[in-house]
Amino acid sequence: MADIADFANDLVQERLDQALAARNAAKPALVAHSFLFCEGCDEPIPELRRLALPGCTRCVRCQSIDEWRESRHAQ
Repeated sequence: MADIADFANDLVQERLDQALAARNAAKPALVAHSFLFCEGCDEPIPELRRLALPGCTRCVRCQSIDEWRESRHAQ
């Protein structure tokens, strides 16, 4: 059975969620710039990849290897 403390906690959580949502909505969108060269192998990152994925720091090959390592580590 819920008591007054549970209701108060729910109300506080709801207000915090609303405040955070409003704060995040008010933030200007950050424009991420892509690297020209891969941070893994120092090869140039193709322009189409940089345009399609703003903020990328790795070439497709290095990104694939990194994601594979992360998936193996998560298991």
